[in-house]
Amino acid sequence: MADNDLVAFRERWKRELKSKAESAPPSSRGLPDQSSRRDVKKTKELLKPEEGEGCDGGRADAETEDQPEYVSIARSLLGGRTSPLLDRIQEERTRRKRMYQNVTDACSASLQQQRQRQRKVKKEEEEEELVDQLIQDLNEVNDIPFFDIELPYELALKIFQYLTCAELGRCAQVSRVWRVLAEDGVLWYRMCQREGHYQDANVSDSPCWKSTLRDCRNSARTVRSNWKNRVGSIRQLQFELGKVLCDVSSSSTFVLAGYTSGDVRLWDTLHWDSTASYLKTNSLSANTEPRPHVSNVQVNNTVAAAAYEDGCIDLWSTETGGAPIHHYQVPGRIQALALSPDSPVLASASGSDVRLDSVNDCGYWRTVCQTHLPKTVESLVLVPDRADQTPLVVLAAGEDVCLLKPGEEQPQTLHSVYGHPVTCLDASSSLAAFGVKRTGWAMHDGGNKIHIYNLETSKPTICVGSSPGDFTCINLRDSPPHLLVCGNKDRRVRVFDLRTGSSAASLYAHHLGVTCVQVDDWKIVSGGGEGLVCVWEMRMGAKLWEMHNRHPVRHVRFNASTLLTANIPDDKSPRGACITDDDLTAHRRHRGVICHYDFSEDTLSQDHVLPICRSDYIESYGYNYNINLAVPYDRLAGSHLAH
Repeated sequence: MADNDLVAFRERWKRELKSKAESAPPSSRGLPDQSSRRDVKKTKELLKPEEGEGCDGGRADAETEDQPEYVSIARSLLGGRTSPLLDRIQEERTRRKRMYQNVTDACSASLQQQRQRQRKVKKEEEEEELVDQLIQDLNEVNDIPFFDIELPYELALKIFQYLTCAELGRCAQVSRVWRVLAEDGVLWYRMCQREGHYQDANVSDSPCWKSTLRDCRNSARTVRSNWKNRVGSIRQLQFELGKVLCDVSSSSTFVLAGYTSGDVRLWDTLHWDSTASYLKTNSLSANTEPRPHVSNVQVNNTVAAAAYEDGCIDLWSTETGGAPIHHYQVPGRIQALALSPDSPVLASASGSDVRLDSVNDCGYWRTVCQTHLPKTVESLVLVPDRADQTPLVVLAAGEDVCLLKPGEEQPQTLHSVYGHPVTCLDASSSLAAFGVKRTGWAMHDGGNKIHIYNLETSKPTICVGSSPGDFTCINLRDSPPHLLVCGNKDRRVRVFDLRTGSSAASLYAHHLGVTCVQVDDWKIVSGGGEGLVCVWEMRMGAKLWEMHNRHPVRHVRFNASTLLTANIPDDKSPRGACITDDDLTAHRRHRGVICHYDFSEDTLSQDHVLPICRSDYIESYGYNYNINLAVPYDRLAGSHLAH
């Protein structure tokens, strides 16, 4: 019943629609407008018949092509075809949703990348802003120091003085205020003094200490290169009276020499234009015939001392020269003489008697200490760097090493081992070093040793060296901190590190044994019994150059730019050409020689060339011939070959 009613309703609806379409005006039955056409097209797509439908569906579409959209929908509803419409609508929704998701994902990725780029640019801009702000803040400080406006200028200099030269240069590039601080004259003055330049100068002595330090460094670099290549001037300090050289001593500016004639001569190495000073001897030695030989000489920057074979000792001022300012005589011969390097204090030993003289506040010399030891004193040294303190004397007598302090009745014994005599001795401001000769069964305990004692505590600190030969010389006073250099009869020069007791260098130097040696932070200068003076590069252990003279080298002393060597003969009374006749004026080859090398002067100056190199071809006497005579001989030989 219900189905028949639905069919009747559909038929009646169709007739009504058909009658309305026929009665509609022609204008309304014409072509639809643009919006209607779009609606019709969409409706046709949605109502497109599925595959398998016949031609009737095609005709129906053709009939409804020009009809309104609601007509087509209505016909579809009347025809019962609602399912394809819903399916197509759902498909369209799914397609549009997928397209929207794809577009949304692409936009999200693009936005994320854009945000990352923006964060990176913002971070860089923030860092640049911080740097600009720091520079601006530093440049705004125009009155007092840096980084704190309340910091006084003196405290800022106190902080800057711990910086190195390179660090001060970097600070000077920060701002104008930092540049003023980094180029302060007090800072560079202190830096000059720390590096060992102009120790006695004041701040006002130089208008620009920075330029002064730069010049000093350039000069030091040039001098070091000249040392390595043996470039410089040389002078031979010869005594022309025909007597033999006995002893030589030197300080930073003076050279003192004593001769067998009893004469003492003093040279000032800072003023070569002035003649050497002949120091007058005391009246007792001057009136003695024959005049006694000079046995020992010592010199520092203020006084010079000489001891004679008759036991007399004279003391002169290096500024005035002339007659002695102090004189005394002891019974017997002077075995040892020592002068403090930095104060007017003189110590002498004759036999087992030791005497210590010093100058008082009024400038008069007086004896401050006299003592007697049970054994003969063989060597003694004065402890340096005690100008304002009580002088200390370290002395060696047989197997004993003693420390003598003025005011005490007897010397204090530092070291004493029976049967092990002391062969050499030296002392620095706080340490004493001496070589000990071991014999018998003790040789199986490593051989000869060097013992180092602390002068403050009088306790041994370290023992170094294990050599079958005797140690002949030790230099602790002039060595760099924590280093000790020594020479041995086994022909080797050794450098020890006192912090670890290890050997820093061991060089095979002189085939007749080492007689004297000195070291600094990079080079070693040694002298041997065969007359060779050798200069070594310590780090590589390589010999840079050597110089030879006839007699053994007894004295070597150098500083940054000069070197002084003395070749002293063993025989002080050489015979003449005839074996039955004594030559009262010794020949030049028997006298000994003192050589002064200066590596900071111009080598082209004629005043610094040896006479043997300045002579010409017309000179006939033998010892002054020109060393370039090989050139004419070669030409003459070539001419003979041509003929």
